[in-house]
Amino acid sequence: MRRGVIERTTTETAIALSLTLDGRGRYDVRTGIRFLDHMLELVARHGAFDLKLRVTGDLDVDQHHTVEDVGIALGEAVTRGLGARRGINRAGYFVMPMDETLAVAAIDLSGRAHAAVDLRLKVRRVGDLQAELVNDFFDGFAQGAKANVHVKVLYGRSSHHQVEAVFKAFARALRVACARDRRMARMLPSTKGLL
Repeated sequence: MRRGVIERTTTETAIALSLTLDGRGRYDVRTGIRFLDHMLELVARHGAFDLKLRVTGDLDVDQHHTVEDVGIALGEAVTRGLGARRGINRAGYFVMPMDETLAVAAIDLSGRAHAAVDLRLKVRRVGDLQAELVNDFFDGFAQGAKANVHVKVLYGRSSHHQVEAVFKAFARALRVACARDRRMARMLPSTKGLL
């Protein structure tokens, strides 16, 4: 079973996270930010991951530390769950429609951290989440997973739909990238010999 368990405590957040990569889309998520909970529930369901997450953050200061640290912890859990990354697809992409919105995500579990986030949000908040922090979540994830993460909203009217479509596309792309490729068996998906 490919699983990553993270206990991450700083002066700003305390995170307990368990992620099963070959799961059934089950989740139990509490971050203190309900819209972020909803997005992470989508990641679990659409990625077919099992995710349990408890976060205590300094939300009295700001949401930034909580959102970024959750992204980092989730990325670290993926790294632990994948181990040496042998026999995986390594890369995945997905185009997700959601009503009037279309979003795309592409992920390469390359061992190199980089995030490119292009959202068209024109609001300060989506639900109870500070909208600008969506970028920080994906930056944190890329750092923790040592992955290239590209997400983009191609078009859309509803800010809720734009963020939701991005998280669903991200989940589906990550699911493909983490999936085992029987033809690759125990081979490392790189000509460099290192990921």
